[in-house]
Amino acid sequence: MFSAQLQIIRSISTSAARHGKKNFRKFQLFNKRGNRLFKQNMRENPQPDLLDKRGVRDIGYRVGNKFVTVPERIPELIVPDLTDFKLKPYVSYKAPDIKQDEFTAEDLFNSVYAKKIVEDFNNGNLNEDGSPKEPSDEERMTPEMAELKARQTGTDLFCSNE
Repeated sequence: MFSAQLQIIRSISTSAARHGKKNFRKFQLFNKRGNRLFKQNMRENPQPDLLDKRGVRDIGYRVGNKFVTVPERIPELIVPDLTDFKLKPYVSYKAPDIKQDEFTAEDLFNSVYAKKIVEDFNNGNLNEDGSPKEPSDEERMTPEMAELKARQTGTDLFCSNE
């Protein structure tokens, strides 16, 4: 006796049948990844938009068959001289974590203005309204000037905490 068993298998296809394993035209072939015909076509008819530079930026541009170098596009690496440098480039995992609180407006006020205000109060250099008789450069600034100075490039790099 012949018994036929029907087994139902579910499968999911993510691409059409014509884009199967044998159709490589949909794949972009960069540099060394192409086959012999691809490389031969690129030699005869180069297409620069197909070449993958892998993150390397051009240092110039091409005019016809001539390449023009732009000096501003050449990267300049500034490396410090580390002779007689005592620190090593390794941080141990056993190093303790640094816990630092958020820098608030009160902390900013205390670090910039509080010392001068206390000195002026102790020396009697305040007017009746509480303003200083001899204001410092920071105290003379208007709010607009202070905001402009705070937004300048590098303002946080060259401040000294004394």
